[in-house]
Amino acid sequence: MEPADLFRTLADGTRRGLFERLTREGELSVGALTAGTGVSQPAVSQHLKALRLAGLVGETRQGRTVLYRARPEGLRPLVDWMGLYGRFWAERFDALEDLLARMDQ
Repeated sequence: MEPADLFRTLADGTRRGLFERLTREGELSVGALTAGTGVSQPAVSQHLKALRLAGLVGETRQGRTVLYRARPEGLRPLVDWMGLYGRFWAERFDALEDLLARMDQ
């Protein structure tokens, strides 16, 4: 999964909310995820499908019930991507700090 695909998947507020809720609350059924949200069960199911395809959600069947759980390890491509830019900016700030120190002399 590419970082752009994960950004696209998580750009939707409903999907992001479902992922965050599963991260906080653990395994939940579609019914539990739908309750009190104002979003229909079919819509929640479609969002869960997108999250599953992105590797952000896993599922376990217990009889007729399907329980969904967050897979935080699915965020690894984003963490790696942000790490690259973290190093990039750290180097730039170090260079700026050196330049400012030389200008003060």
